[in-house]
Amino acid sequence: MRDFYRGERRWGHELEIYMDPSPRQKTPGIRDFRENFCLALFQHLSKVDMKLASDREPADPNPIVSAQALRLKPRPLTARRVLSLTLLIAGIGLLAYVAAQYLDMFRTQQSLETQWQRQASALAATKRPLVAGTLVLTRLQIPRIKLDAIVLEGVTSQQLSKGPGHIEETAVPGETGNAVITAHRDTFFRYIFELDKGDEIRVLRGGQLFRFQVTGKAIVEPDDVSVIQPTPDPQLTLITCYPTYYIGPAPQRLVVFSKLVP
Repeated sequence: MRDFYRGERRWGHELEIYMDPSPRQKTPGIRDFRENFCLALFQHLSKVDMKLASDREPADPNPIVSAQALRLKPRPLTARRVLSLTLLIAGIGLLAYVAAQYLDMFRTQQSLETQWQRQASALAATKRPLVAGTLVLTRLQIPRIKLDAIVLEGVTSQQLSKGPGHIEETAVPGETGNAVITAHRDTFFRYIFELDKGDEIRVLRGGQLFRFQVTGKAIVEPDDVSVIQPTPDPQLTLITCYPTYYIGPAPQRLVVFSKLVP
């Protein structure tokens, strides 16, 4: 009984020592108890974890390969991703189409420039008019807006995509009547809205130079055909869509009037 009482006091004393932060030497029995208790708790938790792991899928022995496979696994296509990809493809297609149009326009103008030089050299060498039936090229120059282009005969969409077009039903530039030339607002006639009264327009055709002077401008509806009616005097009329920077089909037309000057 005395030993038991002493042991109980020793146990209680050890608990006080354990709770007391003062640096005293602890009895080995209490330390062994704590270590045994912690070891038993760790073994029990390990068994529980192993049982839970056995119910799940087996772990991959190569976690690096699994991570790479996870990155390479395609994500499901959501509505937002489909819309983004669609818009991206549409944008690339639109840019490619515009680039192709500009490239075709540039090549056509280069080809017409070569033909123009040959025609001008032939006229200068012979000093005689071209043979009847030969297509006489017309060159349009507007110094104010730095425009220099070869005019095509006709105003179809394909022709206007390659250069300014002369309305064939109107007078030939430089001759008596109203010669009408039209072009797109986003290519050759982009800046004709800057022209003012008195600005010069040059037309080179058949070895001759015709000088026109701007007399005015007007904004008309697309179905207003009065601007292309014949005139008793040599005139040159330039037409393009308006407003110049309008997004979509422009609702009106910008017309620049000019008269032939000596």
